[in-house]
Amino acid sequence: MKFLVLVFENIARNPVRTILTSLGTMMLVLVVTLVFTVLTTLDYVTKEKSANIKAIVTEKWQAPSLLPYSYAAGLSEGAADPNDPNAVRPQDSMSWGFFVGSTESNPAKRGYENLFFAFIMEPEKARTMLDGIDVLTDEQAAPLIAGIKRMNEIRNGVIIGPGRLEKMKKRIGDRITGYSRNYRDINLEMEIVGTFPKEATQYTDSAIINREYFEAQMDAYKLSNGNKPHPLADKTLSLVWLRVPDRVSFNKLTEQILTAPSYTNPPVKCETSSTGISSFLDAYRDIIWGVRWLLAPACMMVLALVISNAISISVRERRTEFAVLKVLGFLPWQILTLVLGEALLIGTLSGLLSAGLAYGVINGIWGGLPFPIAFFPSFAVPIDCLWWGAGMGAATAFAGSFVPAITARGVRVSDVFSKVA
Repeated sequence: MKFLVLVFENIARNPVRTILTSLGTMMLVLVVTLVFTVLTTLDYVTKEKSANIKAIVTEKWQAPSLLPYSYAAGLSEGAADPNDPNAVRPQDSMSWGFFVGSTESNPAKRGYENLFFAFIMEPEKARTMLDGIDVLTDEQAAPLIAGIKRMNEIRNGVIIGPGRLEKMKKRIGDRITGYSRNYRDINLEMEIVGTFPKEATQYTDSAIINREYFEAQMDAYKLSNGNKPHPLADKTLSLVWLRVPDRVSFNKLTEQILTAPSYTNPPVKCETSSTGISSFLDAYRDIIWGVRWLLAPACMMVLALVISNAISISVRERRTEFAVLKVLGFLPWQILTLVLGEALLIGTLSGLLSAGLAYGVINGIWGGLPFPIAFFPSFAVPIDCLWWGAGMGAATAFAGSFVPAITARGVRVSDVFSKVA
């Protein structure tokens, strides 16, 4: 206990150096924490699962996938033969289309603040099939559940994420018009009826449009244009999500879909959600590799050098002190431990404080790390960042202080006092 008190006293002797070293540690730990936040999320969503698997059915030879909506009914049943009792059927399913547009009618005034991106889907499936929402309690998902209930009452309801509502300066109950960019001349007049839970940060900029309402608007376009259908009328389905219990069921389901004659024009492919997301992230592969293997290690090396420099200066200034300690009976290993302890204390506490602030501020105030990549608008900092920060601070402090500690351990009493004399 006395040894620990001595470590604290030594740190407090030069508060300016201690504070500067701590701030440098906090900044670099913050950068690495944010990097790990993005990487761990991407690793999780691309990790293959052995149970509760979600499969994605998309167009085989084209990206983005554009399938006829007539595929949805059969694919939602896993292309199972109704007369085959042994056919595999998914536990749950969800169809997706994408509506990209703006709430601004004037193209010259359109910008990011009025951008509108929505999933065209069955509203009730948002509660059971959307990643991150299917694991929430009813209390946490209350804003979404209320919106789904209202959408079942009015077909033109829309659910919009809290981040997008703030950018659009709208709130629940307001009415908006979505002017489509990908479905030309399809403009949707909607009422905002709900929002996504704050815990589901990946949907903060997204929205949900009722599939029935969208299809009705496509039919209205046909009626108002001399019975001529919209050019994309048979390309409103982008993908179908299917949930199966295990890998065996997934393999059987995939075989059913790929061998079904109803889904050959255009042909489809079936893959796990993790594989599909991995393929989608291929465009970011080099960036992710550089961040993982270049940026993060570089930050940790710089952090080790910062601590090494600070501790080296301290050791040079305290050579006489170490000599006196040896005269008083301190063993070399005790002096080594003293120097390492000072560095580890600064590194560990600074790293823990930095990670704690990142967790509280980014999640609590910002609603997630705003780092758009692929279809992830933001990333929630995981609670694991607390031990990441403490661990990174401790590891780099140890690496940076080891050589200065060895130098302090090797201080020779005779050399120090001969110079003093």
